[in-house]
Amino acid sequence: MGQLLQAYLPLAIFIGIAFVISAGLLVAPFIITVQKPDPEKVSTYECGFDPFDDARMRFDVRFYLVSLLFIIFDLEVAFLFPWAVAFKDIGPFGFWSMMVFLAILTVGFIYEWRKGALEWD
Repeated sequence: MGQLLQAYLPLAIFIGIAFVISAGLLVAPFIITVQKPDPEKVSTYECGFDPFDDARMRFDVRFYLVSLLFIIFDLEVAFLFPWAVAFKDIGPFGFWSMMVFLAILTVGFIYEWRKGALEWD
């Protein structure tokens, strides 16, 4: 039984540290918050300037397209790393399935490029 407890001691220490950090992050805002509010301290600002427009303004759809492209290619990289690590073990089926995956993403990227989604005129 002593070996079992000794084997799980690092896990217990890790969980304890996680609880201490999370409790600290929950308590910190109450300590750091504005204690004596005045108009200057609690005024809103945008990058150091007074706000000049409504926060609910419309964004150009290209911002959303670029963010979707970022997410797609970020996921592609997330799939490529484990594939590259296990490349010797997966065989030809794993290789060709990844090639199909990359081909589908490439076709989507070419489609977006041709439609002008990446043009910032």
